[in-house]
Amino acid sequence: MQRAKESRRKMNEIAIVIETEINPTENPEKVKLAIENIFGAIEFEIHTRTQGSQLVARTKGTEGLTKLYNLLRRERIRDATRRILFRGLEDNAITFYLNKQVAYAGHVSFSEPTGESPLGPIKVKIACDSPRELIDWLAPRTT
Repeated sequence: MQRAKESRRKMNEIAIVIETEINPTENPEKVKLAIENIFGAIEFEIHTRTQGSQLVARTKGTEGLTKLYNLLRRERIRDATRRILFRGLEDNAITFYLNKQVAYAGHVSFSEPTGESPLGPIKVKIACDSPRELIDWLAPRTT
């Protein structure tokens, strides 16, 4: 029982930072919608740059990952997700990239950091005390 409480406490100490470029040709509201389609209602900051803008969103806890959790099950991509999350694991953080256009359509498609997505990817960084446990929760093995 004590171990389960400790596990839940660690899972609630999750910090999620989502970043993406907003190109001059993109509608900022559509970029926000792409992120909300994957992570739910979330607060945004937009920083103006010389070429376009940078959108930064932050959320915490498993609540910030619930929509992604459900999408991974609906789209049946947990095993692929698991591999990608472990590949992005470094210390107490997991970093991965999502295709912005696919996210706008309400689906999950992982991307490389550069060159793969014409509008640029959505960068997601999840920091927590137990990233392996988080991966087991978010994308458990199906086989």
